Amino acid sequence: MRKEYAVTPNVDADGWFITVENVAPTALYTSKDAAIEKAKQVAKDNSPSKLVIYDQFNNVEEEHSF
Repeated sequence: MRKEYAVTPNVDADGWFITVENVAPTALYTSKDAAIEKAKQVAKDNSPSKLVIYDQFNNVEEEHSF
């Protein structure tokens, strides 16, 4: 079964969450780049998976499949 991971901003857009299957966030990062790198690593390790990256306004910015 393919899992979906996401990098989303917190309420104030001053931190970034990694979520799995739209459930509670697994971690909070101060840097969007750091959150994306970790999410890519986790998604690759749990292939098949999909990673959706959102911008600070919660709009889809990128999607990746692993």
